[in-house]
This record gives sequence, C-alpha cells and structure tokens, in this order.
Amino acid sequence: MFDMKKYKWLYLALVIGLILSSCREEESIAPPEKEELPQQEVSYIEGFYLLNEGNMNMNKASLDYYDYASGVYSRNVYGAANPFATLGLGDVGNDIGVYGDKLYAVINCSNKVEVMDVATTERIQVLDSKNCRYVAFANGYAYISAYDGEVSLGPDKPNGFIAKYDTTHLELVDQIEVGRQPEEMAISNGKLYIANSGGYSPPHYENTISVIDLDSFQKIRDIHVAINLHRVRADGHGNIYVSSRGDYYDIPSDLYIIDAETDAVTHEFDLSCANLDIQGDTAYVIGSEFSYYTGQWTTHYSMINTQTKEVLAEPFIPHELIEKIKTPYGVAVDPVSKNIYITDAGDYVSPGRLYAYNPTSDSLLFEQVTGDIPAHFAFVSKKNTKF
Repeated sequence: MFDMKKYKWLYLALVIGLILSSCREEESIAPPEKEELPQQEVSYIEGFYLLNEGNMNMNKASLDYYDYASGVYSRNVYGAANPFATLGLGDVGNDIGVYGDKLYAVINCSNKVEVMDVATTERIQVLDSKNCRYVAFANGYAYISAYDGEVSLGPDKPNGFIAKYDTTHLELVDQIEVGRQPEEMAISNGKLYIANSGGYSPPHYENTISVIDLDSFQKIRDIHVAINLHRVRADGHGNIYVSSRGDYYDIPSDLYIIDAETDAVTHEFDLSCANLDIQGDTAYVIGSEFSYYTGQWTTHYSMINTQTKEVLAEPFIPHELIEKIKTPYGVAVDPVSKNIYITDAGDYVSPGRLYAYNPTSDSLLFEQVTGDIPAHFAFVSKKNTKF
C-alpha cells in the first residue's frame, strides 16, 4: 500500500514546485546572447550543445552552443533559429543527442522530442511522446524512453515504453513496453539496456534493467539491480554502469556494473552517483545525494578506472573548483582533449554556470553563465556524431 504519510515531503516538494512555478509571472524567452571564451583546439570535435532544463511549467528549456574554433559561446540558439516557436524550446529539457545531421532534444513536460538541423538548430520535425525522458541511437534508429503518464505521484501509474524511430524519415517504427518510469539507456553487445525507476510511486520503486535485443526489438530479460535506477552508461570493455538513487531515507544511492555478455551484476561500488560520464578508461562520477533525515546534501567527485574497477583516490576536479560549485548537476568530458565540463544548477530558479577544467594543466579554462538548470551535453564532430 502506498504510504503517503511517510513520503509526504516528496509529495509536498512536487506540489509546491508546481504551485510556485504556475504563480510566477510569465517570463519572455531570453534573447540570444554571445560571449567570447577561450578557443579550444579543434580535433574531430568542433564544440558542444548544452541543454538547459529550465523550470517546470515555465517553458524555459533552452539550448546553448560552444564553438571551439572561435571560442564563441551562444545562448538560446534554438530561440534564435526558430522565432515562430512562441513557447521557445518548451517545458523541461531532459536529454539531448546528435545522430547524423540531426540534433534531438527531449522535452519532458512538453511531451515531445524536437528534431533539429545539427548545424543551424532549425526545427525539422517534432516527435510526440508522452512524458518522454531520454534518447539513444544505433543502426539508423533513435530509441526514446517515456513514462507514458502524467507528472504526479501515485501507485497506479502505467508501465513506460521505448519508442523506435527511423532517423531518416523520422517515422515511428515500433514501440515496446518496459518497466515503470524508464530513465536512461545504453547500448552494448547488440542490446539496449533501460533503467526502470518507479520514481512516481515511492516506496514501491522499480529495481530492474530491461534488456531489449536490437535486431528483434523484443525484451529478452529484466535484470534485478537496485531500487530507483537512473543513469546508464556503457564503457569500452563490455560493461554497463548503472546508478541507483536509493530512497532518500534508509537506502543510499549506489553504482553497479552489469556484464553485457552475461547480463549479470558483477560489481557494487558503495558509491553514490547522481551523474557520470565515461571517456577512455575513466568514469567520472558526481555523487550528489540528499537525505530527508538530515535535510543535507553530500557530494563527491570520483574517478573509476574502468579496466581495474578501482575507485581512484583523488577527485576529478580540484578543491578550489569544488568550493565554487553550489549544486553540481551535469558533466561531460571531451573524448580528445579530456577537458572536463561541469555544470552548476545553483538554486534551480536562476541561470546556472558552466565550468571548463583542463586536468593536464590543472587549470580552470573558463566559467560561463548558462540558462536555468544546465544539464545535458552533446558533442558535435566534423562527421556530426554523438560521443
């Protein structure tokens, strides 16, 4: 039975957030802005898009772009390229990805995926998807995870689904049901791994990773891992890294490894994980965990050697930068330069910040004001491929 009394703070946080956002005066979409930052060496990576989530019910999702060759950081590039979009990019930007010559932005509460030209960010098409969450790509297809339900707490929410789209014609090819409130996905060994959270029905969270065979687009198994799963990343050694958010009370956040050959859970790190990126043989982990008992956040910035599965002793950014960041949120590592980009959501209602750190020179390259809640990165290459 759903115990609303025990989880009243989760419920109240959701309700208060909706009330406050709906009562705020309507704000106009921010005008395009450009700022000159230090130039970066251009390899096959030319720059990256940064998707700002924006505040719920405010249509404040926005898209920024950092160009390595010129050093120009452009804010709200979607708004500039699509002035006819009266509500801007939409309500809560949840994920972004580049595949071929197209850019895909998953806009959660607007129930859509905006498909844009990767070079101009002009809208190509809108894919309708109820409470969509994340996107992954393989073999000419885009896979979109969706809750398939309203944004509200309760034990009676339907199972979510994965929608399969042809990336050439942008047509829905197939759809398959998975667990409740599916989140991130990763692809390895010809299979799609999906984290099921059950996040709308605490304490009755989901605890499985659904595995879909890409050739047949059939679910072949569910792997029991831990409750309230969220992040999923594939490394270069045939492993899938999966994070659990825990229950914010007695069960802590944690990070696990699944072997993509056997689909068995092989490692548990006892390491909280709010976000991570894997480049080369290193996993960069942001542990930002909240407890309703203490009302406090605990944070760490850890590295894992993906060959040895060893948690390294030092954080991946220096202590001086750690002290500057109020609310660590997004992280991405350039696959060539290994420069680390990390975002700070601040107070969640004001513009956030982007920090660029070079681990080789141990130097902060720049910091930049972004849109509200900067979160999701997509690198752009000369071949327009997501990394």
